Amino acid sequence: MSTYAIIDTGSEQLQVEPGRFYDVRYFASLKSEILAPNTKILIYRVLLIRHESAINLGHPWVKDAIVRGRILHPSFGDRITIYKKHSKKKKRRKLGYRQDLVRFVVDSICLNGKEL
Repeated sequence: MSTYAIIDTGSEQLQVEPGRFYDVRYFASLKSEILAPNTKILIYRVLLIRHESAINLGHPWVKDAIVRGRILHPSFGDRITIYKKHSKKKKRRKLGYRQDLVRFVVDSICLNGKEL
């Protein structure tokens, strides 16, 4: 774990490493019809980069930092069941949904135009 970055995407922060894949809720800048497999993405909202012993911390984002990746496929999350019950009123309601996710793989982390 010598090189990693912390990015802000899908209203959450992820610690990403090159060569690994991650599931995120959505990419704010991409619409659902653009999320085809092998679509290349660039993430500029990089909060922190660690390369060996050097740490670059952004305020709020690191300047000239890019996380390059590509989309593998859209997917669904685990099924979430919501069950509401009002006792003594004989009122029950059961709902469920699955979150839309996008699986992407991180190809490289770049800082000042150089790949780390």
